[in-house]
Amino acid sequence: MGTSPIPVLVVFGPTASGKTSVVERLFSANAQSFYAGKAEIISADSMQVYKGLNIGTAKPDANLLEKLPHHLIDMCSPREQFGTGEFVRYADEACKNIFAKGKLPVVAGGTAFYIKNFMYGLPITPEADEDTRNRIKHEMQEQGAAIMLEKLRIVDPVTAEKLHIHDEYRIKRALEVYEASGKPLSEFELSAKLRSDYAFCAIALERPREELYERINARVCEMMHDGLFDEVKKLVEQGYTENDPGMRAIGYGEFFAVAKKQGCDLSQVDTDEVIRLIQTNSRKYAKRQITFIKALKDVEWISAGNAEGIEKKLSEFLQKQHFLTNQKE
Repeated sequence: MGTSPIPVLVVFGPTASGKTSVVERLFSANAQSFYAGKAEIISADSMQVYKGLNIGTAKPDANLLEKLPHHLIDMCSPREQFGTGEFVRYADEACKNIFAKGKLPVVAGGTAFYIKNFMYGLPITPEADEDTRNRIKHEMQEQGAAIMLEKLRIVDPVTAEKLHIHDEYRIKRALEVYEASGKPLSEFELSAKLRSDYAFCAIALERPREELYERINARVCEMMHDGLFDEVKKLVEQGYTENDPGMRAIGYGEFFAVAKKQGCDLSQVDTDEVIRLIQTNSRKYAKRQITFIKALKDVEWISAGNAEGIEKKLSEFLQKQHFLTNQKE
């Protein structure tokens, strides 16, 4: 293929919009579609990377993974930080490997910030010299994350607002960038142009707002019925706490919040109140996802139920790329 860009289908969508259903209907080995078995999925979900977080993240089950290979799932412990830089690096590697097999890379998920950085490239930020890095590392050890986050808030309030107090790596990195450049990390913007090593077909799944909210509410109830509470208790038994990155996810953090509010042990928490809180937080998150995706100019919105429209858009794209469609009878 030489230096031709790698074709990539991107399937965005807010939580519970039906992304998994769309990719399964198009690409799983037993799908009634020309594209059955001809793609692999790169999960763009910031929480499906964590081992043990299955029900609350709506992670694909073993049956689907067998019919439709997924990448960037079960990569790390809930205790580890996993962010945009890691996602872009692993997604790049997965795209190249999938394409080398003659299959279509499909990036699908709801973490729009991951996908945006994948499509447009990570902002190029300056590296601090070794002395500066060592000094900031020493200050973090001596003074603690709370003081360092306050220091960051003075010079870069936008970045500080996005970071959790336990995210020491990114607090240090943001301070390093400021020290090296005199500019806050938040001022290093993404390119306005899509990355040239890929050809993107980006589709966002659209549903009426009320229908989406109903789906979210129903899915949370279904997760609880499927054993979400037991999953959380098992993670706690394994030593994970509310301060671990994975445990702060929607669907997990609410158990700790309600237990704290009720002044009880996690095992005695009122699950009805947890359900209501997860539903509320999930609806708010979906609203933010929609706003974020709508701000991207290179994305086409298609009704989640319009399978024919989605497949037509994909076929037109791949025809232009001379990929897969030249295999059609």
